Amino acid sequence: MPSEIILIAAVTVDGFIARNSHEITKWTQDLHLFKKQTTGCPVIMGSNTYKTLSNEFLGRDVLVVHRDDTPEEIISNISNNRCFIAGGGKTYSRFYSFITHIYITPHPLILGGGISLFTEKVPELNLIFERLVKVSKASGIYQYQYRVDR
Repeated sequence: MPSEIILIAAVTVDGFIARNSHEITKWTQDLHLFKKQTTGCPVIMGSNTYKTLSNEFLGRDVLVVHRDDTPEEIISNISNNRCFIAGGGKTYSRFYSFITHIYITPHPLILGGGISLFTEKVPELNLIFERLVKVSKASGIYQYQYRVDR
């Protein structure tokens, strides 16, 4: 089982990850960083996320989660020390209790509605800031990396 289970997400400043479950997000500017960070690591995602981003995951061990899969089963079968949870909102919610780190990249966009980072109610969680990674200085986009304080 991995010692680091990292939620990784691009979000709008109002907390949405997409307009709808079939959107191919064109507004994110951190795909290059995502690819660099997830290379060599298993990436867990829901089927809708996989359908919209499948071309971006070449060369990665992608684990597509379905309704009947349990997070415990998926995670217990991973032998790497690190894995990433890459969406969508239902998958983030289902794996919430296993997350050890959060890498979140707010983008300068307000959607006003859509798919939230967590689609289900989740309990409060304290985070400890670890580092800030530049995505685009000109656009003011940075990835914030946090460790979960459990």
